[in-house]
Amino acid sequence: MNLKSGERFFEVDVLRGVAIFIMIVVDAPPADIYEILQHAQWEGLTIADLAFPAFVFAMGMSAAISVSRRGVSLKKVISRTITLFLLGLILNEVGYIFAYICMADFTAEQFYSSAVEHLRVFGILQRLALTYFFGIAITQFVQTDKEIFCAAFVLLIASSLGFHVYAAENPFDEVNNISTAIDLFLPGANHIYTPTGDPEGLYGTIASTASMLFGFLAGRILIANSFLRDKIYFMGLFGAVFLICGEVWSLFDIVAKKIWTAPFVLFNAGGAMLLTAVLMQLFDFKPRAKIIFQPLAALGKNPLLMFMASNITVIFLAVNGIWTEMFWLSRTVFQAFTSVELNVLIFVLIWAALWTFTAMLLDKAGVIIKI
Repeated sequence: MNLKSGERFFEVDVLRGVAIFIMIVVDAPPADIYEILQHAQWEGLTIADLAFPAFVFAMGMSAAISVSRRGVSLKKVISRTITLFLLGLILNEVGYIFAYICMADFTAEQFYSSAVEHLRVFGILQRLALTYFFGIAITQFVQTDKEIFCAAFVLLIASSLGFHVYAAENPFDEVNNISTAIDLFLPGANHIYTPTGDPEGLYGTIASTASMLFGFLAGRILIANSFLRDKIYFMGLFGAVFLICGEVWSLFDIVAKKIWTAPFVLFNAGGAMLLTAVLMQLFDFKPRAKIIFQPLAALGKNPLLMFMASNITVIFLAVNGIWTEMFWLSRTVFQAFTSVELNVLIFVLIWAALWTFTAMLLDKAGVIIKI
């Protein structure tokens, strides 16, 4: 199907917007927040754990739309992959750069040790870069829906087998697992997030690529030449099937975001498909409902800009001690709420709302920054 060059899918923008909004909230707390808004320590699933996979899924949907319009340019794919990876490295380093510039007691030796000797190689944007590259590559070799569906499950099976083969007695031990072992080998102990592994490490890219491929299939449903009711039906059906598969698979593998296990992928893909189906039905039945979701759609039009800008701003404010002062002011204003967690929630929601308003201003001005 050939789509109009400027045509956007509101549902995809909203899904990205939801993911970015949650990511802004999760990355901003100046103190302890409710556990449901924190990443699971190891096994389990929280609201915080839904954001990144939803964004990967939406990236797959966008890729399907883009491929349908313009085909695939190897030069552009490589360029985007490298750009995303480099932006991720910069984001990892920006805290040390601000510390060196703004803090008198942060020496050149400390900067070199933190920013160079202990440079974190991987991260969210690096995972996006690798997932995008391998996902697009796979869709060029296996092009039918059935082949892409099978390829995604092959990746999940391969990822799962790796855990079971590496440590058959306890495949998902928090310290001794294949994902951590690979992190310790490449890029090495000095270049990962924690001594026990990196949540965006290399091995998890296998399963996250499956997440993108499921999103790619959802994108194909979205642009198919068929009745809207059929698209909604298949989107909802596959969403339910993925949730059931995730539940069955969780009998053998744990659900864990830090290592992107197979059931974690299936639960998130199923949830993203069901949410997309609900949004499609809602916007068809009540077109005016789009007005309510417009702020989230605006966030979803400039997702990487909003993600990077919000994170860099928090880091700058934190390094200069302003972030703590802002939270103190917030607690003073909302002192009637005695719960620290509730005060933190109010603070981060206001913070996310400010970035949403910024995104709306950019949207109104027609500013969309793409990589």
